[in-house]
Amino acid sequence: MAQLTPRQIVAELDKYVIGQDQAKRSVAIALRNRWRRRQVPEELRDEIAPKNILMMGPTGVGKTEIARRLAKMADAPFFKVEASKFTEVGYMGRDVESMIRDLVELAVNMVKNAERERVREKAQELAEERLLDILLPPRQLAHDGKDLDESSHLELVRDSEENPTRAKLRKLLREGKLSERYVDLELDAAKPSGPMVEIFSAGGMEDLEMNLREMLGSVFPKQPKRRKVKVPEALELLANAEAAKLIDMDKVVEEALAKVEQEGMIFLDEIDKIATREHSGRGPDVSREGVQRDLLPLVEGSTVNTKYGMVKTDHILFIAAGAFHMSKPSDLIPELQGRFPIRVELEALTPEDFVRILTEPENALTTQYKALMATEGLELEFLPESIEAIAQIAGRVNQSTENIGARRLHTVMEKLLEEVAFNAPDMAGVRLSVDAAYVRQRLEAISVDTDLSRYIL
Repeated sequence: MAQLTPRQIVAELDKYVIGQDQAKRSVAIALRNRWRRRQVPEELRDEIAPKNILMMGPTGVGKTEIARRLAKMADAPFFKVEASKFTEVGYMGRDVESMIRDLVELAVNMVKNAERERVREKAQELAEERLLDILLPPRQLAHDGKDLDESSHLELVRDSEENPTRAKLRKLLREGKLSERYVDLELDAAKPSGPMVEIFSAGGMEDLEMNLREMLGSVFPKQPKRRKVKVPEALELLANAEAAKLIDMDKVVEEALAKVEQEGMIFLDEIDKIATREHSGRGPDVSREGVQRDLLPLVEGSTVNTKYGMVKTDHILFIAAGAFHMSKPSDLIPELQGRFPIRVELEALTPEDFVRILTEPENALTTQYKALMATEGLELEFLPESIEAIAQIAGRVNQSTENIGARRLHTVMEKLLEEVAFNAPDMAGVRLSVDAAYVRQRLEAISVDTDLSRYIL
């Protein structure tokens, strides 16, 4: 993060998200402020709260993509969840605290994978030795060279100088000449061998469910499982097993909890769905106002119990987003509004934006389709006039039906290239140029008919 200035963060986001400059600037500043907070004196560090962000804009304009790319850039634990999935504590449904538990689980896996990469070389060496032991069991010798029984002092001869056969086998293994050979492996089973037990828990009872699962896992311990696999797969399985032994899980959990507390990000989508649009005398709505009140302590800063330990949410960055078609930010409870001080309004996409989306990003749809068809030997080319025509049709359909933003391009492109994708295996070596006439031939009639557009595009 020390090398990522706000300007550089925006430049990186520009590679994947078109437009929305104000939103990019806001998230870039928020991300940089996390690094800045860690540089201030320790007595002041805990007093600096994250500036949570509320993104407002129609669907398909880049809200989720901005947050996802931001987390990837910062190598931070990131969890996306829809606010409409939760209900108030005491009712059947998901408890809002489960998002913190899910974030911790992601962080643990993230740190574990990083540790596995760090010890990969050592694990592969150990796996190779274990595999050689299976292929050629080491001789059991005493110091005088005579065979002894198991109760005597044994020496496992693995040194290539003392065991030329083992050295020759190792050479064949590294050269890949044993790839077709099968070996018998004994590995730990992936799941407990006891009976399958499904636990149903109401909202707020997830701690109990978590404890019951752990208890049942200890009552029914894992049993070793024998498998007959080829040598390359055996080497990979043994390397994973050795890496698991080399990883210090206590250290992994400690680092993961620290990453969640200091760098964690939660993208809370569809927050407009829990905004109370009208206040009636019927009491609180458990899927709206009740969820907001349960969410408030997490955003303000509280401590959540997870199976890995207690997690403080004081410095987790929350990015909320919603279309706010039927409601507005002021419909949220005042306390929650105050916890999202940065408000960003994202603009609806125009046909000109669609042209840029189809051509500029590194993962542009046109680039994706070219690569897909190239696997069949078909060279696909999109002429500039075809890009303009696709963008105009997508914009027109968005106006006449529902405006789903850039996601409309996916449906339009699929319909446009449906026949090409079907016949691609028979078109190896062909160069196909998509022009405006081809686009109009495939899509014009559908895009003009509103009823057809609703069902096809």
